[in-house]
Amino acid sequence: MLRKLRDQAASFDMIVLDPPKFAPTAAHAEKASRAYKDINLLALKLLDPDGLLVTFSCSGGVNSDLFQKIVAAAAADAAVDAQIIERLGAASDHPVSIHFPEGEYLKGLIVRRA
Repeated sequence: MLRKLRDQAASFDMIVLDPPKFAPTAAHAEKASRAYKDINLLALKLLDPDGLLVTFSCSGGVNSDLFQKIVAAAAADAAVDAQIIERLGAASDHPVSIHFPEGEYLKGLIVRRA
């Protein structure tokens, strides 16, 4: 759908990306990274200047640092400047075991296209 909208020269003030789990484990992180980068790159290209991208990952195999790097690489490839407005995650009633960091699977960023 993002490619179709791009081909139609659509543009938006806000886009929310909430894809399914691309990487259930770290072994899937490389393939998932490409998929996350692709959808974020397309979304950033569809955003108007000062538009907001609200992007999520529910993949346990992609940690918060990697997810931020993926979104940053997407912005670079889209040739847009972007700023992280807010980092999002699960609510405090969803604790993460120190022995199972993949349990911190829900992560999100609110990014403003400058």
